Amino acid sequence: MDIKAYTIEELNSLAEDIREKILHTVSKNGGHLSSTMGATDLIIAMHKVFDAKKDPFIFDVSHQAYAHKLLTDRWESFETLRQFGGISGYTKPSESAYDYYVAGHSSTSISLAVGAAKAIALKGEERVPVAFIGDGSMSAGMVYEALNELGDRKYPVVIILNDNEMSIAKPIGAISKLLSQTMAGSFYQKFKGKVEKALEHLPEGATYMAKRFEESFKLITPGILFEEMGIEYIGPVDGHDIERLIETMEIAKELKKPVIIHAQTTKGKGYEIAEGTKEHWHGVSAFDLKTGKAPKKSGAKAATAIFSEALVALADEDEKVVGVTAAMPSGTGMSAVIEKYPERFWDVAIAEQHAVTSMGPLAKEGFKPFCTIYSTFLQRGYDQVIHDICLMDLGVVFAMDRAGIVGEDGETHQGVFDISYLRAIPNMTLLAPYNETTMKQCMRFAKEYAHPCAFRYPRGAFMAEDCDAPEYELGKSHLLQEGEEILFIGYGNGVGRAQKVAEIMDVNVAILDLRFVKPLDREMLIELSKKYHKWFVFSDSVKEGGVGSAILELLSEEKIDNVLLTSFEYDDAFITHGNTKLVEESLGLLPEQLAKKIV
Repeated sequence: MDIKAYTIEELNSLAEDIREKILHTVSKNGGHLSSTMGATDLIIAMHKVFDAKKDPFIFDVSHQAYAHKLLTDRWESFETLRQFGGISGYTKPSESAYDYYVAGHSSTSISLAVGAAKAIALKGEERVPVAFIGDGSMSAGMVYEALNELGDRKYPVVIILNDNEMSIAKPIGAISKLLSQTMAGSFYQKFKGKVEKALEHLPEGATYMAKRFEESFKLITPGILFEEMGIEYIGPVDGHDIERLIETMEIAKELKKPVIIHAQTTKGKGYEIAEGTKEHWHGVSAFDLKTGKAPKKSGAKAATAIFSEALVALADEDEKVVGVTAAMPSGTGMSAVIEKYPERFWDVAIAEQHAVTSMGPLAKEGFKPFCTIYSTFLQRGYDQVIHDICLMDLGVVFAMDRAGIVGEDGETHQGVFDISYLRAIPNMTLLAPYNETTMKQCMRFAKEYAHPCAFRYPRGAFMAEDCDAPEYELGKSHLLQEGEEILFIGYGNGVGRAQKVAEIMDVNVAILDLRFVKPLDREMLIELSKKYHKWFVFSDSVKEGGVGSAILELLSEEKIDNVLLTSFEYDDAFITHGNTKLVEESLGLLPEQLAKKIV
């Protein structure tokens, strides 16, 4: 959609149409709502001022880029948002040439913009990278690593800071508003440029006094941090005033140096029910447009809810139990314990590296930290797990939510690598529950365990029904049922999948709840190899370095050659987005599909 010739009135009307389209689609499909509604005017101004065909548009996380998708030839296909076979909820170059880079995790956009600016400079081209980043992403250290280099090298990059939480700076009355408008204007920017050139020819003392005056002027606004890093700062500006946004972006574009535009927006803009800083409107399931309410869900309790209740119970029993999450208190189920014990449980914002490392000293000082984090986001703190926790053999518990296929969020969020990347670390113990009872037992074991450990559990409910089970013992599995020739080995939610497959089959199979993938129950597996010669592994994880690999290593070490092992873990490919059942069907992992593969 070419909007270069649109009038301000037409652009405002377009913004209303885009919000309406987003609202109707997300109310049916689910998705990210409040932030993308708030970002609509900014994205329209971006497309008006910059050239989306040649200027790299780089969206941080990119969950707020729905308006960008609608402006770039995806109006009709937008109805398929986050659906299996439909368009992604994030930017995806394989979906559109207008999507410069894959995104899904936070705080990468400015580093990407710096890299793009370097490439553009080396190629001698006239293009401007535009990074779009939310204030929440500004808590991660990678942002400041990128700003540090950008401020030093002075590449022409425009950074649009979408401040929808007012967490960076609140305007202080009419004076601040006046100053912000002044600093966003062309007169101030031109005047400042002339003064800077004049100062080059003045004595050192005069230069110092002039700089001091400018800094005192900026102290009333939030720009001094960026200016001190060598980044030109403009704002705060109204992120819903398209005319002013266009003027401001035009100025930034012409400066031909690194510029940050600080725009303040309202989350959920255009949908009154969702407007403001209401966390639950960030990402939503399908809902009724009139009431804003989602249909009531029936069925088994979600694993996250079980974890949440069990963590509160552990914290009630023992004041040494503490914990952390990185910007996902409700998603990880930490909200309840943070509310009850705010002095012992912390949300450190988008700062996974800090979250992991900060738990180390607590373990060293005799506390029991639970580091509660999505499987996919723990990837961002991997070095800290090794260097700051496992190297010192500290008793930090990693509770990994969203293990396995997570559905509509797709490739960037599938929790499939944690077994592989954690199994290689010395001193790390890996275990997993498969229903409510074993989740509570697993957490009790982890609380008493004096070394690093990590357990994983799925988004939504466990596949298995609840049942009685023995308590967890280090490196011990649990044989759930005897069989004839075939052994199903389940790990975590894989136990439930194994049980579903067993119910379909005509033959009687044995089922083992592996419980620990590191250390393995060597004694049990050796004993089972004497009776069962066809083993099938069920785990919601990748094959490479996964559960099947661990068992094959044991069989090789023990020189056991009479076992034929088949793993139903995920193949070596990134897994697409869509309804979890449809994704699993495409991978051939539904119970009825797996039953046909067992011979």
